[in-house]
Amino acid sequence: MPTHRAAPERPGAGSEPVGLVLTGGGARAAYQVGVLAGILDVLDPDRSPDFANPFDIICGTSAGAINACALACHAQDPHTATDRLEELWGSLQTGTVYHADAARLLRTGLRWFAMLAIGWLMPDMRSRQPRSLLDNQPLGELLSATLNFEQLERNLSDGALRALAITATAYTTGEHITFYQSKGTIKPWQRSLRQAVPSKIGVDHLLASSSLPFIFPAQSMLIGGQGLWCGDGSMRQLAPMSPAIHLGAKKILVIGTGYKDDTHPEKKETKPGYPTLAQIGGHALSNIFLDSLSMDVERMQRINELLAQLPVNVLKSQSLRPVSTFVVTPSRSLDEMALAHLDQMPRAARTLFRVLGVSSASGPKMGNGGALISYLLFEAGYTQELIRLGRADGMSRAEEVKAFFKEAPP
Repeated sequence: MPTHRAAPERPGAGSEPVGLVLTGGGARAAYQVGVLAGILDVLDPDRSPDFANPFDIICGTSAGAINACALACHAQDPHTATDRLEELWGSLQTGTVYHADAARLLRTGLRWFAMLAIGWLMPDMRSRQPRSLLDNQPLGELLSATLNFEQLERNLSDGALRALAITATAYTTGEHITFYQSKGTIKPWQRSLRQAVPSKIGVDHLLASSSLPFIFPAQSMLIGGQGLWCGDGSMRQLAPMSPAIHLGAKKILVIGTGYKDDTHPEKKETKPGYPTLAQIGGHALSNIFLDSLSMDVERMQRINELLAQLPVNVLKSQSLRPVSTFVVTPSRSLDEMALAHLDQMPRAARTLFRVLGVSSASGPKMGNGGALISYLLFEAGYTQELIRLGRADGMSRAEEVKAFFKEAPP
């Protein structure tokens, strides 16, 4: 049976607990796998069999929740975890995440059209309305076949990991829900429109956390004896680092999926036409996935600066504590990378997105819809390029990585 690695081998052994936060981003989450692989190579270039998981607490949201859970399930051997994640993401096809055949897409499209066109004349039709644009049943099957939740429990019991947290949003109540599984008892916390729920993490939590609004169906979750419909955890996630802090992290490594210019991803035109559905959808997803992280990092930096002004004896009496953060985000635009791989999508799915306004055209009519497709392009050519970019970005900051794991919190 796998056991917890020897404590002296853990990077920064004897220091404060380190948290890992993996944000959402659909297909963009392949980038996180590359960053993790690069960071582990920096910390343990010889791939020692005694190298311990450097992350005490792992938190994930949306597609980042899938990466977080996969890493936690192999916390006893982190190099193997990233190897398997690279293999998984590097061999993806759209059909392994959601049904992309012409028959299913046409049937769903006709049901949406019928509901919008004549639903007001036939109220009974609303009970048969489609729940989402795409059906991600294949993703559920893939996760069930891939993740070893029994090993997750052993890793928590053996001390290879302190806690795993997965976040989702309850459509029913409007609350942001953090499901967490931990070694020992950690008291649940509750804030305005936010609550934490101790849980035995499973595939249903991952599907709920990664259910993109309108695109993938919500999941029914039982919370406190009440059935709630839950969707993507990035919605209403005002404080992405909060779960890691509540679970005891004193230092937090955050791997985001947003390039610095992704808030305005489309090409500027002299006389821009009316935005396509793809452009609007891309901006909406960018708002959900990217904006809260930058705001939370800024808020954390300001709190640290304020706490640094307090005398040590006063600081010890405060409920707040300094938390150091290290953030890694893409050095290139993932929108442009996605458009370059658009033709790899199945023909039916590609046609659907082109109807919505996604185009990889060159010349005077530059490509549009890159932001939208960058979240939904689950094809190996694109994900492999994201992994390579992530690894390069992680290793390019080798000295910062080493310093982060060795230094004491501020």
